[in-house]
Amino acid sequence: MLNQNLRRNSVKLSDVHRANIQKRLEHRLEVARANGDENLIRALEAEMRQI
Repeated sequence: MLNQNLRRNSVKLSDVHRANIQKRLEHRLEVARANGDENLIRALEAEMRQI
């Protein structure tokens, strides 16, 4: 029972972590687009494809 709870919490934490990374990445991409930084846009888009 304890192992199941730990595993469930670990999965939830992993999901939250991934969502936070994606949200931060989307914000960085938005800023790069607003600034017209094509190199950064390409790098961030490649990073998004990896996630």
